[in-house]
Amino acid sequence: METKCSVCLAAYNGEKYIQRQVKSIIDQLGPEDELIISDDSSTDGTLAVINAFDDNRIKVFQNEKEKGPTGNFSTALAHASSDYIFLADQDDLWLPGRVKKHLELLQNHELVISDAVVVNEHGRVLFESFFKARNSGKGFFKNLKRNSYIGCCMSFRRSLLTRAFPFPKGLYMHDWWLGLVAELKGNVYFCNDIFLQYIRHADNVTQTLEQSLPLSQKISNRWGFIKALVSFKMGGKI
Repeated sequence: METKCSVCLAAYNGEKYIQRQVKSIIDQLGPEDELIISDDSSTDGTLAVINAFDDNRIKVFQNEKEKGPTGNFSTALAHASSDYIFLADQDDLWLPGRVKKHLELLQNHELVISDAVVVNEHGRVLFESFFKARNSGKGFFKNLKRNSYIGCCMSFRRSLLTRAFPFPKGLYMHDWWLGLVAELKGNVYFCNDIFLQYIRHADNVTQTLEQSLPLSQKISNRWGFIKALVSFKMGGKI
């Protein structure tokens, strides 16, 4: 059965990386699928690289929400039209079979996250498995303590987006929030297959696996999530 999907990608000054990533995504998409790209006011040639594909499945929007990854992804997600949604970063590389496998798993799970090999910008392997390096796995409190949910490896049903979106004001990271909201229903699946090259380089917006935040920032981030979850629960969204 053909299943339509939306891929939401956040772009910002990514002309060095985005051409290869966009190609790796659209090579897996069907004619009815869409790649939604939100651009956060890039000042380089990012948009020219994207427009050169001349593919009607690619839809580009300018982020008019809060600057940064969460606001940028919010813009992309607001324009997604499908019941099955993938998140994508501009500087990684999707490996063959990702869309097909995720769509199969999403028939029985609300959120799916698959493993990735972590490499540097020259292709040297830093970690054979993101899951092993991060000790990834299910569990609300486990993931409140240390997040397993990196958006570039995730897909989910619209039912999750309906509950978790729009994102609470001041949210630290969108993907962590989506994972925690999904955990409250417990319908998540960790797929051990590797479907992504997770590329670490000097221009990465986030420093996952590379840099630890100060303790005060960690506490503040988690307290923010807790307050947002309580507010959502009282509002009947969770």
